[in-house]
Amino acid sequence: MKYANNILETIGNTPLVKLNSLTAELPCLVLAKYETFNPGNSVKDRMALQMIEDAEADGRLKPGGTIIEGTSGNTGMGLALAAIVKGYKCIFVLSDKQSKEKMDILKAVGAEVVVCPTAVAPEDPRSYYSVSKRLAEETPNSWYVNQYDNPSNCKAHFKSTGPEIWEQTQGQVTHFVVGVGTGGTISGVGSFLKMNNPNIKIWGVDTYGSVFKKYHETGIFDENEIYPYVTEGIGEDILPANVNFDLIDGFTKVTDKDAAVYTQRLAKEEGMFLGNSAGAAIKGVLQLKEHFGPTDVVVVLFHDHGSRYVGKMFNDDWMRDMGYLD
Repeated sequence: MKYANNILETIGNTPLVKLNSLTAELPCLVLAKYETFNPGNSVKDRMALQMIEDAEADGRLKPGGTIIEGTSGNTGMGLALAAIVKGYKCIFVLSDKQSKEKMDILKAVGAEVVVCPTAVAPEDPRSYYSVSKRLAEETPNSWYVNQYDNPSNCKAHFKSTGPEIWEQTQGQVTHFVVGVGTGGTISGVGSFLKMNNPNIKIWGVDTYGSVFKKYHETGIFDENEIYPYVTEGIGEDILPANVNFDLIDGFTKVTDKDAAVYTQRLAKEEGMFLGNSAGAAIKGVLQLKEHFGPTDVVVVLFHDHGSRYVGKMFNDDWMRDMGYLD
């Protein structure tokens, strides 16, 4: 009989799926690394399990402990699934721009959810960075995950996502494109791919209101670049330790409107019911058209599932209110 001993053993080995309609204008083959096949429906399951296992191994996370993290939702889901199997409690801190579906899903798997305002500076005591740190200090037998600076985040993608892409493309991948938030995916996958072929180009998708693109190009952390944005899961107003700018070849920025519109288009034109960052990612690929040739194999990673965004990007009333539908 073939079966997994628990739900955590189903993480990884997600398929590559060819895009057809939306990429018809591109000269190259575009393949989606389809991460919604993970049990928590996102790429974050990989690093959540890796971070927990590494914390268990070195004693930071002790039996019966409480896992505390600031999350946009998906890392929380991965951590919650692992916590159920391994016997931990979870407290997750989210910003109020995250979808109601994400908050409800975390509660559905037994996590406690704390909501903080989005439009405050990272160092503000009300920010989700500050609140999660404070809760970790106040809660006995707790572990603060800190996915932004936790090296196990990159390690998970170096060990699993990168090797899968290399094997699935038989080493023919020429470009890897992915939305950048904590930096774990782009840095872990990018370092593995470049180790095998230094000529592979690594492109990050950024959003307006985030500091990544300008910092990569100029080395300047420009606070004037920072303002609230709608796109979830990518972009930052900080520089996470997990973003290895040296191995990233470039960034392209995608507007909130384009990310939302292309999230809908992926569902309606490719049959791919995906999250908001996937819309940003495929629009980013289209914006990079001039960098691709007829023999290129472009892999774009799609982070999470459309069920997280039914009340937002898949709600035409919300889209009209935001000015995203003509």
